[in-house]
Amino acid sequence: MINNPNVSKILALYEYLEKVPYDVTRTELYSAADIYEGYDPEKPETFENCYDTRVYRHFMSMGKLTTDLKESVARMLHDHKMYLSIVNYFREHNYMQFVGVMGGHALLRTDTMYREVVYLCKKMTEIGFNMLSGGGPGAMEATHLGALMAGRQEKDVEDALKMLSVAPSFRDTTWLSSAFEVLRKYPQPKYESLGIPTWLYGHEPPTPFATHIAKFFLNSIRESTILTIPFGGVIFTPGSAGTMQEIFQDAVHNHYLSYGYSSPMIFLGTKFWTKDVPLYPLLEKLMDSGQYKNLNLALTDDYDEVMQILLDFQEELKANTDKITISIPSKE
Repeated sequence: MINNPNVSKILALYEYLEKVPYDVTRTELYSAADIYEGYDPEKPETFENCYDTRVYRHFMSMGKLTTDLKESVARMLHDHKMYLSIVNYFREHNYMQFVGVMGGHALLRTDTMYREVVYLCKKMTEIGFNMLSGGGPGAMEATHLGALMAGRQEKDVEDALKMLSVAPSFRDTTWLSSAFEVLRKYPQPKYESLGIPTWLYGHEPPTPFATHIAKFFLNSIRESTILTIPFGGVIFTPGSAGTMQEIFQDAVHNHYLSYGYSSPMIFLGTKFWTKDVPLYPLLEKLMDSGQYKNLNLALTDDYDEVMQILLDFQEELKANTDKITISIPSKE
């Protein structure tokens, strides 16, 4: 039997869940309009009171590692719903064609690599791949801009890049408003992409170019999700600490054949991955020594080669469906 003190605690929890600035019962992925609800690109100051900022402000006030039980429950419920929303999203798509792009948030919109990632992801989206990333700025934003521009002409891509060049860094005051300007001019009714950001890095605004956004409080869940669901392979562009973490996390999945097979790990940028940050030779050495097994590694500067590797892998998957141990649970 529930005594009165426990009833009071339960009621207090319900009241708290209703007051937090985020919906713990949400059953759908966010859109850019949801994340930036309350933001007016014509009035940059409105960013301070949009949905994403309000949630981040609350998150920081309660502590990144909160000791408040009610807040902990609220965050877990929200993140659980986000994960279920991704599962539901996968039911509507060929999840074996999801490809992740990992890379640095500091990559400028005016950088050559940014442009190249945009064109690569545009072409990959057009031939049937579903692009996903960590949903932030830099290489992540370039991923979703590429998907956004799928089906359009090169002159349109160049125009969008020119529009964005007024704010190369996410720290620039017009970074977000210039993105919304591109969205207004180039809406995307056909192709989709999935961004997976986190409030832990709330100083990095999520890119509005992703048509679907799964934003998490717990970065551990977010990182695990990012490296689990790109069943079609992962492209690693130059990055720093977060990208390094993701490389080894992905390598673990492939080493143990967590889903019955090993998906491609494609390193884009030969000089960076062999000289500046020589992780590729390290992984090769670990493979030769037997400390890592089953890694499907590739190193290239050729974007056509990237696409061919991923297309060849799709054919390999079709020929070896009996080895795949992935199953998307049916909707309850």
